[in-house]
Amino acid sequence: MGEDAPELGDEESRLSRRGRRYVSVGRQVGGFAAGYALRRLIGRDLDKGAQAEALTQALGGLKGPLMKAAQILGTIPDALPQEYADALRRLQANAPPMGWTFVRRRMRGELGADWQNRFGSFSREAVHAASLGQVHAAEDLGGRRLACKLQYPDMASAVEADIRQLKLAFGIYRQYDRAIDTRDIHRELSARLREELDYEREARHMLLYRLMLAEQPGVAVPEPLRSLSTGRLLTMTWLEGQGFLAFLKAHEEAELRRQIAINMFRAWYVPFYDYGIIHGDPHLGNYTLQPDGKVNLLDFGCIRVFPPRFVWGVIELYRALEAEDPDRMAAAYEAWGFENLNKELLEVLNLWARFLYAPILEDREQSIVGEQGRYGAEVAGKVHKELKRLGGVRPPAEFVLMDRAAVGLGSVFLHLKARINWYRLFHELVGDFDRDRLAARQQAALQGVGLAPLAVDR
Repeated sequence: MGEDAPELGDEESRLSRRGRRYVSVGRQVGGFAAGYALRRLIGRDLDKGAQAEALTQALGGLKGPLMKAAQILGTIPDALPQEYADALRRLQANAPPMGWTFVRRRMRGELGADWQNRFGSFSREAVHAASLGQVHAAEDLGGRRLACKLQYPDMASAVEADIRQLKLAFGIYRQYDRAIDTRDIHRELSARLREELDYEREARHMLLYRLMLAEQPGVAVPEPLRSLSTGRLLTMTWLEGQGFLAFLKAHEEAELRRQIAINMFRAWYVPFYDYGIIHGDPHLGNYTLQPDGKVNLLDFGCIRVFPPRFVWGVIELYRALEAEDPDRMAAAYEAWGFENLNKELLEVLNLWARFLYAPILEDREQSIVGEQGRYGAEVAGKVHKELKRLGGVRPPAEFVLMDRAAVGLGSVFLHLKARINWYRLFHELVGDFDRDRLAARQQAALQGVGLAPLAVDR
């Protein structure tokens, strides 16, 4: 959008804008999908680069949850043809930003007419643009470097429109494939996406992660500045680092890559196993790397708090698989939230679980997907076929972001090509697990940063 483009009005939902939005995006994305399908069908070498660029522009202009789906696809190695994957990855750090007119109006609306006097400097150009907002570099009056994230205009309307579009897409999917019942998936994604619009909540999430990761030397979390933040503006301290793929291109040392993998593992799973909290959006645009492999976590919009019983279920399923105990497996899946389990369905779910848990079931160094990583697509295909035969399964809401985090982190570890004893890393985290202690830690941490504890059975 050009520099002189007017900012949209208030944040109310507008039917006409939604209509234009989906006509435009649908036409461009539909053309991309049709072209890709045609190339796969007849083997014709179409102009993949141009199609990929068109998709980037379409989804980049969308600036909502559908772009997030594209970011995930672009992160996973070999999930898409290379040309498409390269184009989609650019969305993670280079989504089309909005111009200075928008920035001035947004900053004036959030901090007042004298907003520039509250900063030592403020960049006119965005240094990072993503799905819901863009980031500008700044300095406070004392010269400390800051990052200011500004939410795009009318995002409440955009997110609600995309949520409805996703529901429609899920409905169409269910008409021809009933292997997965997506009702709880849609409900979970909708709740998390609406939370991401609240930058005051994200500031509390940031404080929460600073608390949970305070003793992790391989992870850095910025500090939010509440006096310079609002519901649609989040100001935080600046963390110097390099983008993930650019860093790997410049650093091929195996030991450094190994350390990055360990840091990433602990950044995601220390909060989960110690506090029942997970970062649900591990795509490559949400963190950078310092020269020594330290991980800078940068975005805290998509955070999920789980009841302690769910964390117990994740660990119990591991122990049940290790012991080959069907009764314990069933109890673990029920703790996850799966319902109406029978012997056949349990066996199908275990195909998925054994593959997912494989790296932590053997006490040896290996890649995160084990020695059988090449069979991942085969396992997924078999699980899908069997679920369809059995009438399908309804994954619980709690499953969604756990699976998303596992897939996203798995793609990171595939890029790193690190061989690590994941079994020992896992056991270091869960060796003394106690459900009641986790519940107490979780409640204290949430209350400490001003977030409401879960009102659920432990």
